[in-house]
Amino acid sequence: MSERVNPANAVRLVARAAPGTLALYAVPALATGFSPVVTAWSVKLIIDSLAAGATTARELLLPALVLVATGVVTGAVPHLTQYLRTELDRRVGLHAQDRLFLAVDRFAGLARFEDPDFLDRLRLAQQTVVASPVARQAVEGMLGVVRASFTVVGFLGSLLVISPPTMALVLLAAVPTLVAELLLSRRSANTTWEIGPEERRQFFYMGLLVNVEAAKEIRLFGTGGFLRGRMLASRRRADAARRVVDRQEARLRVGLGLLAALVAGAGLLWTVGAARGGGLTPGDVSVFLAAVAGVQGALTTLAGDLAGVQHALLLFGHYEAVVRAGPELPMAAEPRPLPPLRHGIELRDVWFRYSPRHNWVLRGVNLWIPAGRSVALVGLNGSGKSTLVKLLCRFYDPTRGTILWDGVDLRDADITDLRHRISAVFQDYMDYDLTAAESIAQGDLGALDEPERIRTAARRAGVHDVVAALPQGYDTLLSRMFFTKADNEDPGTGVMLSGGQSQRLALARAFVRERRDLMILDEPSAGLDAAAEHEIHTSLRAHREGRTSLLISHRLGAVRDADAIVVLERGRIVERGTHDELVARQERYARLYALQAAAYRTAPGPPGPVVSSNASAHGP
Repeated sequence: MSERVNPANAVRLVARAAPGTLALYAVPALATGFSPVVTAWSVKLIIDSLAAGATTARELLLPALVLVATGVVTGAVPHLTQYLRTELDRRVGLHAQDRLFLAVDRFAGLARFEDPDFLDRLRLAQQTVVASPVARQAVEGMLGVVRASFTVVGFLGSLLVISPPTMALVLLAAVPTLVAELLLSRRSANTTWEIGPEERRQFFYMGLLVNVEAAKEIRLFGTGGFLRGRMLASRRRADAARRVVDRQEARLRVGLGLLAALVAGAGLLWTVGAARGGGLTPGDVSVFLAAVAGVQGALTTLAGDLAGVQHALLLFGHYEAVVRAGPELPMAAEPRPLPPLRHGIELRDVWFRYSPRHNWVLRGVNLWIPAGRSVALVGLNGSGKSTLVKLLCRFYDPTRGTILWDGVDLRDADITDLRHRISAVFQDYMDYDLTAAESIAQGDLGALDEPERIRTAARRAGVHDVVAALPQGYDTLLSRMFFTKADNEDPGTGVMLSGGQSQRLALARAFVRERRDLMILDEPSAGLDAAAEHEIHTSLRAHREGRTSLLISHRLGAVRDADAIVVLERGRIVERGTHDELVARQERYARLYALQAAAYRTAPGPPGPVVSSNASAHGP
């Protein structure tokens, strides 16, 4: 179960988001706790006055006015509180959402974004501020507990005035009800937490079944029934767990209802007898009836509100865990200035693994990237190339060893300053649902005020002509997800680029970051055709000239002109040198290069018959 959360944190969040609205909401919400007691006493006074033979309206006026006023308040308050509740949701939701994503933006590295447990918690935290305003719900539940307590205390005090023995009887009967309700609420909250994974799996499969990106494979491979079965199985397991709790609750409530009826019946017989003997007035009987029903109803409400508070705080705990999470990367108290790169970047005996449970990804890497030169990283999948890039951008810190920028340990530098000096194209680049200009300017938002910089970057990436030909040119929205049915009739409202065009746009984002000390190119042409790849690498060669760059590619022909080529294998550097030097050694790089070159040199043979691998040499 989630860790306990201090309820005061939810109250503080709501109070900071909407102090005035909260005060306006709390006063009438709490005041209604006394309404049933005031109503019961007003009715008692009217009945007693009539029973005593009141002959003038003046004797009935005050209790009647109080009764009317209470009715007016009771009728008006729900509508007022509904408006204030909605306003609280808006204000608290806005404040909590801003606070959540401000906290997320402070995560300097990638560790939390690549941790499934934390991502699960982050999704729940988003739900608490977007779909379900649990902070307000927790505060509302606390107010409900206080309001129900006012009702219980008011009625028990009334019974104490009328008949102490009756008060004791009602109180004793109420204790099992309260205890049972609290146990039921705790069990319900525990069940909600326990079935959370099943519900999230259900939503995952539901999302897959309606996801446009998954639709092609689901229909081609015919996996819809399998996924639907998984979804329904999760739903059934969650329903079964809830059913057990519901049955327990039903049995217990039936028993408590019988107990309440017996107490009320016994008390009613006693009060009627006392009234006939002159010990109680008819009004006292009415107060007793109202008190028994009121205490039992208020206790049920109180327990329900306690359950609601507990459930809301469980969800709020995920939100609190995210917004209060400390930095995952240690920050230097007094960062050292990071000079412009003049000498080079050195990886000194760098070891890295994602956690103690994982295997080593990098094993004692020693690498020198000279300033103004280009270094290429090659190797099979899983050799550690992308991880090394993450360390250079300081998305993670080395588990052991150091990375030095002109002699300054990256851990001692200001992380914002470091990243300001790096430009990159990542293999898993982003498609932004923004205009073409805004998408390119994500590389440097200052370019939004300099359209020519954006166009220059697009020309270098070979995507200017494509963007300029769009319906609104660089102001065309590269998305179709924000529009109504009527908007979708107009092709000018949004355009989807092809995969290759999107990759060129991502490359333009790197080019718009001009005058950076280090450029990282991680498979910058992986999704392009041969002609486009040649064009891009020609542009990259011109852009890299005299610049410090790190190039990663599986296509060795794209890195042959690098000043140095480094071969990674299972997290270790096994070869380094220029292309000609590595080919001359006839080792790993040479074998990989020969395999790729052979694929282009081998001429296809004449077509022949297609023969099944299961066919006999002598016939079918």
